[in-house]
Parts: sequence; structure tokens; C-alpha cells
Amino acid sequence: MSPDDLKRQAAATALEQVRDGMKLGLGTGSTAKHFVELLGAKVRAGLQVVGVPTSEVTRADAERCGIPLTTLDEIDRLDITVDGADEIDGALNLIKGGGGALLREKIVAAASDRMIVIADDSKLVEMLGRFPLPIEVIPFGLAATRHAIERAIASCGISGELKLRSGKDGHAFVTDGGHWIIDAHLGRIPDPTRLAATLSFIPGVVEHGLFIGLASSAVLASPQGIRIIERSSGRVSGESK
Repeated sequence: MSPDDLKRQAAATALEQVRDGMKLGLGTGSTAKHFVELLGAKVRAGLQVVGVPTSEVTRADAERCGIPLTTLDEIDRLDITVDGADEIDGALNLIKGGGGALLREKIVAAASDRMIVIADDSKLVEMLGRFPLPIEVIPFGLAATRHAIERAIASCGISGELKLRSGKDGHAFVTDGGHWIIDAHLGRIPDPTRLAATLSFIPGVVEHGLFIGLASSAVLASPQGIRIIERSSGRVSGESK
């Protein structure tokens, strides 16, 4: 079974939580793309939902699949957001933003009653940090912001290389919001909550890819089956199916 097959299995399991009349956040990335495609098939079969896409890429996919769309200007609360993750720890903290959509992804997730993370089980890690942490920054004053990020990381007792992300054209990668991304290659993040708070105090940082306390559950697919990790009353538990 290929990694792509596993992603589709996770997406199909998350789709079981969707009911008629729901308002959904539609995530970005290869796993979320499977969810959008499967949801589109349900919509064409009569399911009544409306979605808020987390990127222009997802918007195009949803429109192609026939999913009705809205915005958070028209509705202020979503029932469920379904999105992927680059890394997930046992407490359901995430690193997201490998595709560059972290700002909109976090806005949509925060506006949702529940966030379901879908992934293959390779994304589950003991400690976040192996995947580079995306930090979305304003281009103005980049050098000063970069130095502030270095100091913030050091104050948390960690270090690593900071790289400005480049696009396919060799120039700085530009997010849907018109910002740039610095990828922090840290290797390990012992206290993601502390680092998230520290980065958020930097004026030039628009957002970062640490999603703390936002995920309600994670659906992880492996060749052995589906594992679901749930957050309930501040505690995290797991089950297999």
C-alpha cells in the first residue's frame, strides 16, 4: 500500500464525521486534497455542505469538485476543519505549513469547533522538530526579524539553521497573504508551547507553523489499519479500527 493510498484512507475515515448542513474548513496539502475529492463525490451525490478553503490551491480543487464555498466574512464559525500535518506529537501538537498555507490554515482551524488532522502514520513523532518549522514573516525588515527569531529560538534552549524559502523561480516564496517564509531547521523542539508563544511576540512574524491545542483528533493510516487519537477533556487517548 502506497503512502498516497494511506492518505486517502485517512481522508475517507474523516469524511465519516461529516453530516448534512455542516460548515467545513478545507485544508491544504496532498492529504487534504484527497478529502476534498472524496467530499466532492458526496456533494455530487446529494450531501449539503459548504466549505471554507485554506488556500487558493484548495479553492480551485473544491470548485473543480463542485463543493459550494463561502468565507469567514460570511460565516463566523465552522463545524469541522479537516487538514493534514507535517508532524504530529502524542499531545496532538502539530507542525504545519510545508505548503506555505499556515496562516489561513490556522485562522480556519481556530474558527472551527473541531479540527480533524488526517495523515499517514509516518507523521506521528515523539518530539516535534525534525520537519523544518515554517515561520511566516513580513518582507519589510527581514534581517531584524530574522535576528529576533534567532534570539527567540535560543531563549528556548534550541538552535538551528534559518533558511528563507525559495519558490520554483529561485526568488523568495510568496504566500497567499503576500508574505515570505523562513524555515527553521531545529531538529528538536522540547517545549513547542513555549516556542510558539515566544515567536508570537516578534512584530515581524505574521504566524508560525506550531499548532498548539487546535487539533481535536488525528486520523492516522498505516498498513495495519487506522489509528484515531482523540483529545477529550484535556487528555489524549488513542484507538484503532
